[in-house]
Amino acid sequence: MSKIAKLGWILAAALAVVVVVEAQQATEQYIPIGYSPGISNKYSHVGKITAVSSTPQTITVQDAAGTYTFEVTPVTRIYLDRSQATKTNLAGRWEDCQVGQRVEVMYRHEDKSIADWIKLKLADR
Repeated sequence: MSKIAKLGWILAAALAVVVVVEAQQATEQYIPIGYSPGISNKYSHVGKITAVSSTPQTITVQDAAGTYTFEVTPVTRIYLDRSQATKTNLAGRWEDCQVGQRVEVMYRHEDKSIADWIKLKLADR
């Protein structure tokens, strides 16, 4: 196989990965806690919020494996999981993070202490 053909295959594969990642980001809001394909319990933690700090904005999550603290940045996406109430999930805000809530936090691959997105379980809204 020529170098040009190999380069073409590499570029096609890279483009496919980008398309899949973008599609998952666009639909992530609608996926219930613990059901994100290829992410849940692999690149995320599902548990309960045990602490919320405003300065800096952090949440601490406890799951079966331990306790983890995540920084919540201006680009961290927050979702409200209302699937238990058979309602559509919504975009959330920092103020929605409360101690005791069931939560899934996907961390950034390059820095596991920064939350990429947060899903909060809501039953009645």
